[in-house]
Amino acid sequence: MVLRAALAAALLVASGSPVQEARTAGGTIRGRVDVRRAAASSEGRPAVTDLGHHGPRDTPDRRRGVVYLEEAPLAAFEAPAAGRAVLDQRNEAFVPYVLAVTVGSTVDFPNSDRVYHNVFSLSKPKRFDLGRYPKGRSRSVRFDRPGVVRVFCEIHSHMNAFILVFAHRYFAATDAEGRYRIEGVPPGTYTLAVWNDGSVRARREVRVAAAGDVAEQDFTVE
Repeated sequence: MVLRAALAAALLVASGSPVQEARTAGGTIRGRVDVRRAAASSEGRPAVTDLGHHGPRDTPDRRRGVVYLEEAPLAAFEAPAAGRAVLDQRNEAFVPYVLAVTVGSTVDFPNSDRVYHNVFSLSKPKRFDLGRYPKGRSRSVRFDRPGVVRVFCEIHSHMNAFILVFAHRYFAATDAEGRYRIEGVPPGTYTLAVWNDGSVRARREVRVAAAGDVAEQDFTVE
């Protein structure tokens, strides 16, 4: 809970440096996050709905994470672009396991399984319960506060995922190989944080020297 609260606070912090407030095309921060620690089991408690069910069940990729600036330029907070994203329910798993969006974005929760699902969250930044709905249906939620939202299925206890909601655009989810890329970063020195599977796992200082500069920063998470 402490780590989660600290992350939520970090998503709101801005830097007051005049250099970092400059409205330029900015530079790029890119690299790779190598997650080597053992992932926790995704199996939940037995449920009545599991009895006699032999359908496919995917295992979430817990190596996926989000890399972001802990102190973003003040100009980034003026009008974060709201978007639209999808958190699918497929083979009794949320896909992707980690989703990162800006404040004001809407997330669609389609059901691609042959069974009913019931998506809900008790997280402080956004509490919701979408109720039960079948394959081919989709319901949506708008996320209007920054922070970490943990998502579950009321029917299938092993299903869970994370939605990270940012008040700025300087973040990137890692791909299947752990790579990330944050573009348009104004010149300045920042603290780059790596979030993985529930908490911040690493921090490192990174400097963007000038507009058009490419700063390389790799991480290893044990």
